[in-house]
Amino acid sequence: MRIPEELARQGQQRIAPYPVEGFVYGGGPKHPQMMLVGEAPGETEIHNGVPFTGRAGKELMAFIDRLGLTRDQVYITSAVRSRPYRWGEKKTRAGERVKRKYNRPPTSKEILAHAPLLDYEIEHVKAPIIVTLGNVGLKRLAGSDKKIGDCHGTLLIQPVQKLDENNHYVWTKEEYRIFPTYHPASIFYNRSLLDVIHHDLEELKKCFTK
Repeated sequence: MRIPEELARQGQQRIAPYPVEGFVYGGGPKHPQMMLVGEAPGETEIHNGVPFTGRAGKELMAFIDRLGLTRDQVYITSAVRSRPYRWGEKKTRAGERVKRKYNRPPTSKEILAHAPLLDYEIEHVKAPIIVTLGNVGLKRLAGSDKKIGDCHGTLLIQPVQKLDENNHYVWTKEEYRIFPTYHPASIFYNRSLLDVIHHDLEELKKCFTK
Protein backbone atom coordinates (compact mmCIF):
# COMPACT_ATOMS: atom_id res chain seq x y z
CA MET A 1 0.00 0.00 0.00
CA ARG A 2 1.09 3.57 -0.64
CA ILE A 3 -0.42 6.94 0.23
CA PRO A 4 -2.23 8.82 -2.59
CA GLU A 5 -0.08 11.11 -4.74
CA GLU A 6 -2.18 14.15 -3.84
CA LEU A 7 -1.55 13.55 -0.14
CA ALA A 8 2.18 13.16 -0.83
CA ARG A 9 2.20 16.50 -2.71
CA GLN A 10 0.42 18.19 0.19
CA GLY A 11 3.00 16.76 2.57
CA GLN A 12 5.85 18.11 0.46
CA GLN A 13 4.22 21.55 0.37
CA ARG A 14 3.60 21.59 4.13
CA ILE A 15 7.23 20.76 4.96
CA ALA A 16 8.82 22.97 2.26
CA PRO A 17 9.62 25.89 4.64
CA TYR A 18 11.87 23.71 6.81
CA PRO A 19 15.49 22.56 6.34
CA VAL A 20 14.73 19.12 4.95
CA GLU A 21 15.34 17.38 1.65
CA GLY A 22 13.87 14.58 -0.44
CA PHE A 23 10.72 12.56 0.12
CA VAL A 24 10.34 8.87 0.94
CA TYR A 25 7.06 6.96 0.82
CA GLY A 26 6.17 4.38 3.42
CA GLY A 27 5.63 0.94 1.98
CA GLY A 28 4.44 -2.59 2.57
CA PRO A 29 1.31 -4.73 2.39
CA LYS A 30 -2.11 -3.38 3.34
CA HIS A 31 -2.52 -6.23 5.83
CA PRO A 32 0.97 -6.60 7.34
CA GLN A 33 2.07 -8.57 10.37
CA MET A 34 3.00 -5.22 11.93
CA MET A 35 3.62 -1.56 11.12
CA LEU A 36 6.99 -0.02 11.98
CA VAL A 37 7.07 3.74 12.60
CA GLY A 38 10.51 5.34 12.54
CA GLU A 39 11.76 8.89 12.81
CA ALA A 40 12.72 10.23 9.37
CA PRO A 41 14.75 9.10 6.35
CA GLY A 42 18.48 9.65 6.15
CA GLU A 43 20.86 10.30 3.28
CA THR A 44 20.68 6.78 1.86
CA GLU A 45 16.89 6.67 1.90
CA ILE A 46 16.31 9.96 0.10
CA HIS A 47 18.53 8.77 -2.73
CA ASN A 48 16.97 5.34 -3.23
CA GLY A 49 13.44 6.19 -2.04
CA VAL A 50 13.16 3.13 0.23
CA PRO A 51 12.72 3.51 4.02
CA PHE A 52 15.30 1.96 6.35
CA THR A 53 17.89 0.94 3.79
CA GLY A 54 20.88 2.71 5.31
CA ARG A 55 23.05 1.63 8.23
CA ALA A 56 20.14 1.62 10.70
CA GLY A 57 18.06 -0.24 8.15
CA LYS A 58 20.49 -3.17 8.16
CA GLU A 59 20.06 -3.46 11.93
CA LEU A 60 16.29 -3.24 11.56
CA MET A 61 16.26 -6.07 9.04
CA ALA A 62 18.18 -8.20 11.55
CA PHE A 63 15.49 -7.42 14.15
CA ILE A 64 12.72 -8.36 11.71
CA ASP A 65 14.54 -11.61 10.95
CA ARG A 66 14.79 -12.28 14.68
CA LEU A 67 10.99 -12.10 14.82
CA GLY A 68 10.76 -14.74 12.10
CA LEU A 69 9.42 -12.25 9.58
CA THR A 70 10.59 -10.77 6.28
CA ARG A 71 10.51 -7.19 5.05
CA ASP A 72 7.66 -8.11 2.68
CA GLN A 73 5.47 -8.94 5.68
CA VAL A 74 5.74 -5.58 7.42
CA TYR A 75 4.73 -2.01 6.60
CA ILE A 76 7.57 0.45 7.19
CA THR A 77 7.06 4.18 7.53
CA SER A 78 8.12 7.16 9.65
CA ALA A 79 6.79 10.27 11.35
CA VAL A 80 8.54 12.52 8.80
CA ARG A 81 9.16 11.56 5.16
CA SER A 82 11.85 14.09 4.28
CA ARG A 83 15.39 14.11 5.64
CA PRO A 84 15.92 16.75 8.34
CA TYR A 85 19.49 18.02 8.11
CA ARG A 86 21.94 20.47 9.63
CA TRP A 87 25.08 21.87 8.09
CA GLY A 88 28.40 20.88 9.58
CA GLU A 89 32.05 20.53 8.65
CA LYS A 90 34.00 17.43 7.78
CA LYS A 91 37.76 17.14 7.48
CA THR A 92 38.92 15.34 4.34
CA ARG A 93 41.96 13.05 4.16
CA ALA A 94 43.85 15.93 2.60
CA GLY A 95 43.14 18.02 5.69
CA GLU A 96 40.64 20.27 3.94
CA ARG A 97 37.46 21.25 5.78
CA VAL A 98 34.33 20.92 3.69
CA LYS A 99 30.70 21.64 4.54
CA ARG A 100 28.25 18.77 4.45
CA LYS A 101 24.75 17.88 5.61
CA TYR A 102 24.24 15.76 8.70
CA ASN A 103 21.09 14.01 9.89
CA ARG A 104 19.24 15.49 12.86
CA PRO A 105 15.99 14.64 14.69
CA PRO A 106 12.86 16.22 13.18
CA THR A 107 11.31 19.18 15.00
CA SER A 108 7.74 19.23 16.29
CA LYS A 109 6.74 21.51 13.38
CA GLU A 110 8.22 19.09 10.84
CA ILE A 111 6.41 16.18 12.50
CA LEU A 112 3.18 18.20 12.40
CA ALA A 113 3.71 18.99 8.70
CA HIS A 114 3.70 15.30 7.79
CA ALA A 115 1.11 14.21 10.38
CA PRO A 116 -1.66 13.75 7.77
CA LEU A 117 0.48 11.20 5.93
CA LEU A 118 0.96 8.99 8.97
CA ASP A 119 -2.70 9.48 9.93
CA TYR A 120 -3.71 8.08 6.54
CA GLU A 121 -1.48 5.04 6.95
CA ILE A 122 -2.66 4.34 10.51
CA GLU A 123 -6.27 4.40 9.25
CA HIS A 124 -5.80 2.41 6.04
CA VAL A 125 -3.03 -0.08 6.82
CA LYS A 126 -4.68 -2.87 8.77
CA ALA A 127 -1.80 -3.71 11.09
CA PRO A 128 -2.57 -5.74 14.23
CA ILE A 129 0.27 -3.99 16.07
CA ILE A 130 2.22 -0.75 15.57
CA VAL A 131 5.88 -0.84 16.61
CA THR A 132 7.34 2.60 17.28
CA LEU A 133 11.12 2.91 16.90
CA GLY A 134 12.48 5.52 19.28
CA ASN A 135 10.91 8.53 20.98
CA VAL A 136 9.75 10.40 17.88
CA GLY A 137 7.26 7.79 16.67
CA LEU A 138 6.20 6.96 20.22
CA LYS A 139 5.42 10.56 21.20
CA ARG A 140 3.79 11.29 17.85
CA LEU A 141 1.27 8.48 18.29
CA ALA A 142 0.97 7.80 22.03
CA GLY A 143 1.45 11.32 23.40
CA SER A 144 4.23 13.69 24.42
CA ASP A 145 4.23 12.35 27.99
CA LYS A 146 5.50 8.96 26.85
CA LYS A 147 9.23 8.17 27.04
CA ILE A 148 10.94 5.24 25.39
CA GLY A 149 13.03 4.58 28.50
CA ASP A 150 9.86 4.08 30.56
CA CYS A 151 7.66 2.02 28.27
CA HIS A 152 9.88 0.14 25.81
CA GLY A 153 9.07 -3.55 25.58
CA THR A 154 5.49 -3.14 26.84
CA LEU A 155 2.24 -3.29 24.91
CA LEU A 156 0.17 -0.09 25.04
CA ILE A 157 -3.51 -0.30 24.13
CA GLN A 158 -4.88 3.19 23.62
CA PRO A 159 -6.08 5.79 21.11
CA VAL A 160 -3.45 7.52 18.97
CA GLN A 161 -3.01 11.16 18.09
CA LYS A 162 -4.22 12.44 14.74
CA LEU A 163 -4.45 15.88 13.20
CA ASP A 164 -7.86 17.60 13.05
CA GLU A 165 -9.10 20.19 10.56
CA ASN A 166 -7.67 22.97 12.77
CA ASN A 167 -4.16 21.50 12.58
CA HIS A 168 -4.27 20.33 16.19
CA TYR A 169 -3.72 16.85 17.56
CA VAL A 170 -6.78 15.01 18.85
CA TRP A 171 -7.26 11.41 20.01
CA THR A 172 -8.80 8.78 17.77
CA LYS A 173 -11.97 7.06 18.90
CA GLU A 174 -10.38 3.69 18.10
CA GLU A 175 -7.77 2.06 20.28
CA TYR A 176 -4.57 0.65 18.80
CA ARG A 177 -1.95 -1.81 20.00
CA ILE A 178 1.35 0.07 20.21
CA PHE A 179 4.65 -1.57 21.08
CA PRO A 180 7.55 0.86 21.68
CA THR A 181 11.19 -0.12 21.35
CA TYR A 182 14.44 1.72 20.72
CA HIS A 183 15.41 2.99 17.28
CA PRO A 184 17.94 0.64 15.65
CA ALA A 185 20.40 3.55 15.27
CA SER A 186 20.54 3.86 19.07
CA ILE A 187 22.96 0.93 19.28
CA PHE A 188 25.55 2.93 17.31
CA TYR A 189 25.85 5.25 20.31
CA ASN A 190 25.11 2.78 23.10
CA ARG A 191 25.92 -0.81 22.20
CA SER A 192 24.44 -2.11 25.45
CA LEU A 193 20.99 -1.25 24.10
CA LEU A 194 21.26 -4.19 21.70
CA ASP A 195 20.52 -6.63 24.53
CA VAL A 196 17.60 -4.44 25.60
CA ILE A 197 16.16 -4.43 22.08
CA HIS A 198 16.57 -8.21 21.80
CA HIS A 199 14.61 -8.59 25.05
CA ASP A 200 11.93 -6.23 23.68
CA LEU A 201 11.67 -8.37 20.55
CA GLU A 202 11.05 -11.47 22.65
CA GLU A 203 8.21 -9.59 24.36
CA LEU A 204 6.93 -8.46 20.97
CA LYS A 205 6.73 -12.07 19.78
CA LYS A 206 4.30 -12.80 22.62
CA CYS A 207 2.02 -9.99 21.40
CA PHE A 208 1.49 -11.74 18.08
CA THR A 209 -0.39 -14.53 19.84
CA LYS A 210 -2.53 -12.28 22.06
